[in-house]
Amino acid sequence: MATTGHTVKAFDEELDQLRATICEMGGLAEAAIRESMEALVRRDSEAAKAVIERDRKIDELEAEVERRAVQIIALRAPMADDLRDVVAALKIAGVVERIGDYAKNIAKRVHSVEDSKIRPISLLPEMARIAGEMVQNVLDAFAARDPEKAALVCDRDAAVDDFYNSIFRALLTHMMENPHNITPATHLLFVAKNLERIGDHATNVAEMVYFAATGVHLGDRAKGPDVTEIAASDIEG
Repeated sequence: MATTGHTVKAFDEELDQLRATICEMGGLAEAAIRESMEALVRRDSEAAKAVIERDRKIDELEAEVERRAVQIIALRAPMADDLRDVVAALKIAGVVERIGDYAKNIAKRVHSVEDSKIRPISLLPEMARIAGEMVQNVLDAFAARDPEKAALVCDRDAAVDDFYNSIFRALLTHMMENPHNITPATHLLFVAKNLERIGDHATNVAEMVYFAATGVHLGDRAKGPDVTEIAASDIEG
C-alpha cells in the first residue's frame, strides 16, 4: 500500500516528538552534572539530595521514549534511514539515562566528603564543565542530525581523559601523604571516574548520531594509557 503524504507528515511529527523528549532528557542530565558538582564544591547535602530526587524525571522520560519508539516501529514499520533514526533514538535514550545516573552518583558522594579537609581539587569543576558541554553538544547534533558536530564531540573526549589522569595522580599523592585522606580522596576519585564515564557515554551517543545520519560508522577512537596501571607500576618500582 502506498504511503500517503499525510502518513509521512505524521511519521515525521512522531520522530520530532521522539527527538524532543530525548533532548529534554539531555537537558536534565546536563543540569544534574552541573548541580551535583556545585553541591560537591559547596559541600551542600541538601542540593545534592535535590539532584538525586530529580533523577526520577529522567527515568520517566526514558520510559516515554521507549514507549514512543516501540509504537513507531509497530505502526509505521520504518525502513532504511527512518529505522536507523528510531533505533538510534532508543539507544541514545538509554545512554542519556546512564549519564543522569552518573550525575546522581556524584551527588551521592557529597555527604561522604562533607567533613573532609580535602577540598574538591580545582580540576574537578573544569572536568565537569567539559563533560556537560559534550552532553549538550551531542544532543544538539542529534536534534539537527548533524554528523560533523557529532564527530567534534568525540574529539573532546581526550580532554576529559587527560583531566581524569591528572586528578588520579593528585588524589593518589594525597592518599600517600596522609592515611586520613584515603577515604575522602577515594570518594573524589569516584567522582572523577563518573565524569570520565560521562565523557565516554557522550562520545558513544556521538557515534550513534553519526551512524544514524550517514549510515557509516566512525572509526575506532584511540584511548590514552590507563593511568591506574601506570601508577601501580610506579608504586611497585
